[in-house]
Amino acid sequence: MTLMGAAALLILVLTYAGVAIGRIPGLRLDRAGIALLGGAAMIAIGALSMEDAYRAINFDTITLLLGMMIVVAHLKVSGAFRGLGAIAIEHAHAPFMLLVMVTLLTGVLSAFLVNDAICLVMAPIVVHVTRIIKRNPIPYLIATAAASNCGSVATITGNPQNMVIGALSGISYPAFSAALAPVALFGLVAVVVIIRIVYRAEFARTVQLTPEVSRGRMHKGQVLKAVVVCIGLAIAFFAGVPVAKAALIGGAILLLTRAIKPERIYREIDGPLLFMFAGLFVVVAGAEKTLLTPDMIASAKNLGLDDVWRLSGFTAVLSNIMSNVPAVLALRPFIPGLENPERAWLVVAMSSTLAGNFTLLGSVANLIVAEQARAAGTPLSFGAFSRVGLPLTLTTLAAGTAWLAFGF
Repeated sequence: MTLMGAAALLILVLTYAGVAIGRIPGLRLDRAGIALLGGAAMIAIGALSMEDAYRAINFDTITLLLGMMIVVAHLKVSGAFRGLGAIAIEHAHAPFMLLVMVTLLTGVLSAFLVNDAICLVMAPIVVHVTRIIKRNPIPYLIATAAASNCGSVATITGNPQNMVIGALSGISYPAFSAALAPVALFGLVAVVVIIRIVYRAEFARTVQLTPEVSRGRMHKGQVLKAVVVCIGLAIAFFAGVPVAKAALIGGAILLLTRAIKPERIYREIDGPLLFMFAGLFVVVAGAEKTLLTPDMIASAKNLGLDDVWRLSGFTAVLSNIMSNVPAVLALRPFIPGLENPERAWLVVAMSSTLAGNFTLLGSVANLIVAEQARAAGTPLSFGAFSRVGLPLTLTTLAAGTAWLAFGF
């Protein structure tokens, strides 16, 4: 290995370790800063030129994520999410129906919009409602996190790792959804069934509930406009319009308003996530150029990644070690050389997402729910989540892998 290759390997390892841990001890660097520092280091050692670094960043992914962030921000700020949540939950007149409503609403919204943002909206609503009706909030909070992960499997726009895979694989939006929507639906059913079993005491007795959710202030005109744009986006996605192009145009249209100050929308955009993506693209490209020879890439066959079950398990483990987006980018050089790259990408999308339910630390969505619960004085423990997350992950991964192995 050359000196540059050794330096690139060190940068790759340190960057991925930092992203996995979330910080560098003694420094005030977050995941975005670590990824940007890693990308800059790759350029500094000469692994990539500036032109190579620009080309390494997949701007379709960045644009899609930015456009969807604007759409989600507008739905949140206009009061659309709060209103929809109130309508759904107020029709749940028994604990089990409340569980079903929370799971279904979170899962469906997460299928078309970024799941992390849905958790930011849903978790406070769940805490508020369960507090008013004097129910244990934990099973419903777990349902929120788990359903957001399961539901987001269904589409390219469901979560950040699917957006990366959509851009890298070239799989169309309809084809992606046709393959993985059944897995997402099974996952939502599994969430309800497993939580019903684990928290049987919560649902043992039939209790009449009258939940009320504060709708807050709603900008009705902006809500209508946002709904129309979302319907237009769904039609465009399934009609084959490039998803990044459609999302950017949809987001830009929503910025045309007299009712909502743009600063309120900009505050909802997760800039650090965009920076992290850009940095990781450069880090992976630098490692690819200096470390991965054709023989090394071909050696992926020796790992047996052509086998759907092995690829699914490998992806799930990798996602829990280093988080799902870095895991997807780490697998990027090896997927095109497999026997069925399209199916392999779908397996990676499915497994990297469902693996997020394994522990409380498995996905950003889980951490968002846990933080919202802690802030409201109803902490969600690691053990409580794992009682549901472990059987849910094993069940959904097995079902999803079988579906892609035998039904695709």
